[in-house]
Amino acid sequence: MASRLSAGLDRRALLLASAGAAAALGASRLAAQGAPPETIARWNAAAAIPLWPHEPPGGGFAPLPPRAGPPIPNFITNVAMPELRVFRPAVPNGRSVLSIPGGAYTFVSIANEGVDVADVMTARGYTVFVLVYRLPGEGWHAREDVPLQDAQRAVRLIRAHSAHYALDPEKLHVIGFSAGGHLAATLATGFAETVYPAIDAADGFSARPQTVGLGYPVISLAPGITHAESALRLIGENPSAQLVARRSPALHVSAETPPCFLMHALDDPAVPVENSFIMLRALREAKRPCEAHFYEEGGHGFGLGAPGMPVRGWIEAYAAWLERQETRAGQAQRET
Repeated sequence: MASRLSAGLDRRALLLASAGAAAALGASRLAAQGAPPETIARWNAAAAIPLWPHEPPGGGFAPLPPRAGPPIPNFITNVAMPELRVFRPAVPNGRSVLSIPGGAYTFVSIANEGVDVADVMTARGYTVFVLVYRLPGEGWHAREDVPLQDAQRAVRLIRAHSAHYALDPEKLHVIGFSAGGHLAATLATGFAETVYPAIDAADGFSARPQTVGLGYPVISLAPGITHAESALRLIGENPSAQLVARRSPALHVSAETPPCFLMHALDDPAVPVENSFIMLRALREAKRPCEAHFYEEGGHGFGLGAPGMPVRGWIEAYAAWLERQETRAGQAQRET
């Protein structure tokens, strides 16, 4: 079945109302989410790649009823057929970025953590893929594995299509935000975890990114530090301690974890900054390359950041960090 998402935003998903979005992430995030019509137009014009040739693994999808109130067209829900949206640069550098938007595992925020990021990174020569992943609270049987299934498949599919896009399959970077940051961190530590059976040649590729960026990420699923809605959607009510630990990626950092870049505002009212502290500590204890930027102000869900705010500088720091990682990877390759 062709991806429903490919047919355009209005036919692709039932859209969250403003009240529902505020409940998921708080009014501070919601205030950052209004997207101009041209942003939505760029999204709809982008080429779409379905992740799975047929129905996604696991089954159980149960669409949720639409929320009351006006729709927010940059929040996607009811993802039956996940996909990648492709944003190509005018002058490609042979590298790619997979952007994973957030949304409390309740929706996928395609504007400030998708199209906006793509605009900046394509200007630097990167081919950007934005992931619309399945949401675990929408009936899927293997709910705690569904997002990781899609993230692993996305990395493998990008590598499988690298020749078509003139990409170096090794120079693939991932960045995720909020709940998408949790998914990116889960991919960084669980890229080799078997969460679905191989279905075609694309699944022969590695799902390990070269680097991973984490923007105001949910890291721990433990009560008191996690983002409650994200945890509820991913692992349900009353999860076992084993399940909480399994999907808390800082507990699984290893010598194989890719280099990581973190950024977070200290005044984040939705996802406590301690989540990034925990991940940073785990990376340092494992002696993994990492860089972290913390800002006094910024709130949550700021995407590129408001003009004039210090958080606005994170994307430049991230781009510079990517260049350094590429240089180091090249040096290491020459020395082997």
